[in-house]
Amino acid sequence: MVQFGSKQEAIQALKLSGTTLRRYRVQGVLIEGIHWVRVNSRCIRYNLELIQDWLHNRHDPIAHQRAIHIYQSSLLSKQKKPSQRVSSKRT
Repeated sequence: MVQFGSKQEAIQALKLSGTTLRRYRVQGVLIEGIHWVRVNSRCIRYNLELIQDWLHNRHDPIAHQRAIHIYQSSLLSKQKKPSQRVSSKRT
């Protein structure tokens, strides 16, 4: 399960400063909707697992791209809807 965390949780879990997280967001290193989401104008949540993966694979972008693909395919919006079978009742 994907874990999104606050800035403070990201700072502790990822061992990065708040300034570094902000710089990565502003520079586009961390992608909105993938590595972080904006809950409202004052609240940002970080995808701790994907950022951790990026930190480990920043020199291997193909490996990180696979992790992004796995994350995106796990989203509910990407799940196939079960086919609805119409039951026929005979009377």
